Amino acid sequence: MQTAFEVGVFDNGAHRVVLTHDPEAPEVIRLEGIHKTYSMGDVEVHALRGVTLNIKEGEFVAIMGTSGSGKSTTMNIIGCLDSPTRGSYALDGEDVSTLSKDERADIRLRKLGFVFQGFNLLSRTSALENVELPMLYAGIEPAERHRRATEALHAVGLAGREQNHPNQLSGGQQQRVAIARALVNDPKLILADEPTGALDSRTSVEVMDIFQRLNRERGITLVLVTHEPDIAAYADRVVVFRDGRIQKDYRVNAPRDAAEELKNLPAVDEDEE
Repeated sequence: MQTAFEVGVFDNGAHRVVLTHDPEAPEVIRLEGIHKTYSMGDVEVHALRGVTLNIKEGEFVAIMGTSGSGKSTTMNIIGCLDSPTRGSYALDGEDVSTLSKDERADIRLRKLGFVFQGFNLLSRTSALENVELPMLYAGIEPAERHRRATEALHAVGLAGREQNHPNQLSGGQQQRVAIARALVNDPKLILADEPTGALDSRTSVEVMDIFQRLNRERGITLVLVTHEPDIAAYADRVVVFRDGRIQKDYRVNAPRDAAEELKNLPAVDEDEE
């Protein structure tokens, strides 16, 4: 499925920004005819039925669908957490369809960053150490781990919180730690699975502001799974699943601007959340 996108313009309050979605940009994700079938006793469950989806570098894509639509299965395949029953998947130009578990784990470490609804932080470990964890697995030297983790925490607005443990942080702050952790290995793609599902309205906007800044300022490719239309409206493309197939794939002509919305919301002291 090849989609041509027009230019989108939004006003961020300081200057006007043009999103062009270069049609010549390289593909980060290329799914071709993806099927996924699960066997449950004598019954076969067809979770995906021939999904074809291409996502280019620098896109911010929201994947939507009801429970059982296939969106989570697609996310698992894109994230190299599962393999298709048949069909092909190329990530950053590399065919990963038939890789072993260990090979998929290596791809996840090198090319993917994950953000989950439940944060998935180690409770007895500081914010800094949680962010350093992927680099520890990658064999990066301690001094470099410390530098990059500190930089990532500053980038998501957590300067001064490096030594706090998760129970000393609000839900929004914990999700920012998770986003920082997703950034530190310089991934080709960040996958966010219901990242605002456990957050209140204002904190959800703050998290979407971080995602939009990462996408617009750093050109990071983002794929976000959500069941909330209001959250999908922050992306610049929405893909809707139904019954294991793509039902809709469309451009958001005027994405919501989280930074602008935050200006109109009352300030909150995060220590009191």
